[in-house]
Amino acid sequence: MLGSPCLLWLLAVTFSLVPRTQSLAPQDLKEEDKDETPRPRPPLRAVPCDYDHCRHLQVPCKELQRAGPRACLCPGLSSPTQPPDPPRLGEVHVVAEDGSAVVHWCAPFSPVHQYWLLLWEGNGAPQKGPPLNSTVRRAELKGLKSGGAYVVCVVAANGAGESSVPQAGGEGLEEVGGPPFGPCRRLAVPPRPLTLVHVAIGVGTVLALLSCSALVWHFCLRERWGCPRRRVASRPTAGL
Repeated sequence: MLGSPCLLWLLAVTFSLVPRTQSLAPQDLKEEDKDETPRPRPPLRAVPCDYDHCRHLQVPCKELQRAGPRACLCPGLSSPTQPPDPPRLGEVHVVAEDGSAVVHWCAPFSPVHQYWLLLWEGNGAPQKGPPLNSTVRRAELKGLKSGGAYVVCVVAANGAGESSVPQAGGEGLEEVGGPPFGPCRRLAVPPRPLTLVHVAIGVGTVLALLSCSALVWHFCLRERWGCPRRRVASRPTAGL
């Protein structure tokens, strides 16, 4: 009879320990799951793309978005169903020795497929340059006359049309005086340095010839008409 109470006590202790082990096991597993689950990273902020409207051979912004390691934002553009706004003509560097000029411009905030240059000399018809792709921001003008005056304009075009420029020979071109944000600018080609040297040599030669002619004419007249000589001898004294 003594063994039965001990047996019952052992069974009671055993059954009392089983629920505790079962209740602790799921909590331990949940804590382990929480520790092993990776925490979500905060999303990266979008930054402006490395896009410059005035940079020569600028890669289109959409390509920069696809090629970049992180998301970037492109500048806003007008609708592709509208003609582009006029580009902004910037620096114009004239090389008088070669009769050329390098023109630089900035792209408008519009979709652009190509550019070209228009060049006016006086009131005649404009000369249209070759088409340039949308990445170009710089072009060279050649064959400019020494001492000539021109008006140069840059035109942007897309599928909907082309940007506006002043009318040829009209008041628009007459009022162009190099605006900082316009598509056109007056261009004056100074005389070449060699031309100035030639002019100086020509003027000096003419002056030298005139001086020589004056001297020859003077001596010829002197030989022909003679020249009064000063009589240095004194008059004889009376009474001697």
